[in-house]
Amino acid sequence: MTRVTIAGLAAQLKLSKASVSYALNGQPGVSDETRRRVLDLAADLGWHPSASARALSRSRTDAIGIVLRRDPSLLGTEPFYMSLLAGVESVLAETDQALMLRMVGTGVGQDLETYRRWSAQGRVDGVMLFDIGVNDPRPALLDQLGLDYVMHGNRDDIAPGHVLVYDPPAESALIVGHLARLGHRTVLHVTGPREFEHEGDRATSIEVEAFARGIGTVFAESDYSSEAGERLVVEHLAADPGITAVVTSNDVLALGAAAAFGRLGRDDVALVSWDDSFMCRLGSRPITALARFPEEQGRRATRMLLDALAGMPSEVTAAKPSELVVRATSIPAR
Repeated sequence: MTRVTIAGLAAQLKLSKASVSYALNGQPGVSDETRRRVLDLAADLGWHPSASARALSRSRTDAIGIVLRRDPSLLGTEPFYMSLLAGVESVLAETDQALMLRMVGTGVGQDLETYRRWSAQGRVDGVMLFDIGVNDPRPALLDQLGLDYVMHGNRDDIAPGHVLVYDPPAESALIVGHLARLGHRTVLHVTGPREFEHEGDRATSIEVEAFARGIGTVFAESDYSSEAGERLVVEHLAADPGITAVVTSNDVLALGAAAAFGRLGRDDVALVSWDDSFMCRLGSRPITALARFPEEQGRRATRMLLDALAGMPSEVTAAKPSELVVRATSIPAR
């Protein structure tokens, strides 16, 4: 099939190339009748704009970037991120934009170097940030580089106008309130690395909610792996028989906790995961979990970033509220 070009359309319609370009790009300078003729012929011939030419004409790349400090071989074990990325891609597909994804491992500073390289090479128009650290250096660096960004975080004040805001106190109220109604008096919370600000916020809000209900709390920091979840739950249940409920910061940790119950022969301990996924629905005892709608969060964050790139305020800057999905591990205290 012969490639359809603006010059070819102009020749067939006996119009100037400038008029055809104005019509195709929605610019003023042509009549409504001329615009209709151009668009109709373009549709009949299957014409599509050149993405590279369009981006070049606007000094844009039509690409956004995501850098994850993750081992690439382990990403598939985290359903939250896989669903979130699906939401990002669904919005980019609608706008014919591209996603650049880099997994740089857990070494300190590797993500910062990627942002510097992308900026110097003009590879992306903006970036999306996850796993916000305490005193995270990335917002200041991206401001310095002139790259637009959106963060997934718990407080807008870390980068006003750039944050898709989650609500840990509301999520903690769902979890602790549920366990309180089941009669639990001491809860073990297995957190992720406390270097991440959302883990600190979750732990604080769990402690506040539990204290208000007369519930004791025990905290154990992990690396998000199922092995760590199993080990820590075994250790703490053996050391403190008063623990009757466990909360984990993700679904992978919850699987480890469930394995720990099996090792100890305990069927009397409640379990709640902070993330829901297909993994929580498997097995003989499906796990109670927070549905946090990661695919929708990916869509919302992407629209926020595209709005920022277009110089427009975003209508939605908060994550969709989480919902608690009650399953077999919601065991009443004995």
